[in-house]
Amino acid sequence: MRVAVIDRQRCRPKDCTHECQRFCPRVRTGDDTVTFPDGPDKPPMITESLCSGEAICVKKCPYHVISIVNLPEELETDTSHRYGVNGFKLFRLPIPKEGKVLGLIGPNGVGKTTTVKILAGELQPNLGRVQSPPSWDDIILQYRGSELQPFFEKMRAGSIVAVHKPQNITDLPKVKALAERPVSELLEGADSSGRLNGLKEDMSLIGIWDRPIKFLSGGELQRVAITAAIVREGDIYFFDEPTAYLDVRERLRVARAIRHLSDGGKTVVVVEHDLSILDYASDLVCMFYGTPGVYGIVSHPHGTRVGINIFLDGYIPDENMRFRDTVISFKGQTTEDVTWAGADRLLEYGNMTKRFEGFELHVTGGGVKKGQVIGILGPNGIGKTTFVRMLAGQLEPDEGQAPKKTLLGTDLRVSYKPQYLSGDVNSPVRVFLREAGGEFIESAEFKTTVIKKLELEFLLDHAVSELSGGELQRAAIAACLARDADIYLLDEPSAFLDVEQRLACSRAIRRMTQTRMRTSFVVEHSLLMADYLSDNLVVFDGIPGKSGHASSVMTLRAGMNSFLKQMGVTFRRDPQTGRPRVNKDGSQLDSQQKAIGEYYYIGKM
Repeated sequence: MRVAVIDRQRCRPKDCTHECQRFCPRVRTGDDTVTFPDGPDKPPMITESLCSGEAICVKKCPYHVISIVNLPEELETDTSHRYGVNGFKLFRLPIPKEGKVLGLIGPNGVGKTTTVKILAGELQPNLGRVQSPPSWDDIILQYRGSELQPFFEKMRAGSIVAVHKPQNITDLPKVKALAERPVSELLEGADSSGRLNGLKEDMSLIGIWDRPIKFLSGGELQRVAITAAIVREGDIYFFDEPTAYLDVRERLRVARAIRHLSDGGKTVVVVEHDLSILDYASDLVCMFYGTPGVYGIVSHPHGTRVGINIFLDGYIPDENMRFRDTVISFKGQTTEDVTWAGADRLLEYGNMTKRFEGFELHVTGGGVKKGQVIGILGPNGIGKTTFVRMLAGQLEPDEGQAPKKTLLGTDLRVSYKPQYLSGDVNSPVRVFLREAGGEFIESAEFKTTVIKKLELEFLLDHAVSELSGGELQRAAIAACLARDADIYLLDEPSAFLDVEQRLACSRAIRRMTQTRMRTSFVVEHSLLMADYLSDNLVVFDGIPGKSGHASSVMTLRAGMNSFLKQMGVTFRRDPQTGRPRVNKDGSQLDSQQKAIGEYYYIGKM
């Protein structure tokens, strides 16, 4: 079976010479394999039954918008949905289980959100029949004998009440009917289950209870959207990336709230990229694999620990399927309380204080070395971005002085990737990177370590303004690492990225930091990424929105113990992969680690 997909949004037939048609060997023999049914200025159509699969058009397309893949013929009968001719194709569907939390894990663009929309009744699956969509009878017949047959029968009858927390919540303030309404009015109107009173404090809503929706931050919007879903009475609940914009404490609260739903007998489906939170919240896991934007395949369900370990291994034993060439492992990392033994010290900074109206940040001085990666952990609204901006020279402290010189006396050069990115750049990604790093972006080192690892090769000729959130994030990280600087400052580099992209970015940051003997400060909410990336930590505590305190540079073990003690959470390592796993609150291991003050796992894998 051959799948040919064209990215119609990025296809630019006016600016090319139709290489896809001119070089197609089947077209040269007289077949209509590649045609322009809507005219020469519109994207082409590839007839998959005629395509020979040589993929010459893929190589010749100047804008890299064509993908052709060969898949086993057996998958054809498992087609669940397709977005038009030469559009994305999804195979199989996961099966929600009553009273269980089903976690969905996989790269961006392989069908997780499409799956959620189908199971929530927002999108009727077409079984790949784009030209003649099937009826409900055809859909039920397709899934006869499986647990999805009664599920779709109930959906057709309208007897399933689905509650869906969507992936994108930043557009909520733009909805006129919601923008002016206070949080209290919105949630009280949605509370058909009587669960709201128990969630007001758990979801930290008291401080924003009377605030209009249009004035909420990303994290506040996320908490409101999740609460609005939980308080509605339904049969099945869908949470699409519920931890975006949230700090670690808030992520754990959300995970507990989702677990509480399933404990009450509700069916829950969660799409999540933070493996620690997915591990904590889920009972079962289905993996999605394939080529982003081209096709996606849903695996059979597995237990949470086994499923996540299979995902990290890249091989599904029960399907004899290897979907990734590399194994992701956390083994070899140590939690010994030792000072990082790097190269020469780069700089030292003293105590600093910065005051805003209603907020005050105190920073304890510290020193860093060349080749060192310092993770920055703390709740939202505690001053992490303020600290980074002081180091970047964008803010001047009210007391103390931000570092301006290295210990060698040279001017301190800083490369800063901010938390919030602007895509208002019309130049291509290649030009964007060249403006940041000059000729260095053409070096073999940068191409191998950054461009390839961040999967930017096929985006270089596309305008920055056309990039999605995840693509823009990767381009911004690459631009930060391209600059000739002493310090890289990266504020939440994992936002909008999937698990594999987060780990790839971690490897790129660490490699560039160590090979070029730079120093990196990385603000991060994902403990998995912080654990994977950091040599040392700066930990923030205080009262969010009122006061914050930044520690000096601490060892990884001391920093994690300090931070996790604030959170009231302990971690252990998985014996197979070495990845961090959250201990269940009140479990024997959780109690033991808290009793000896070791919130961060002990030993070396």
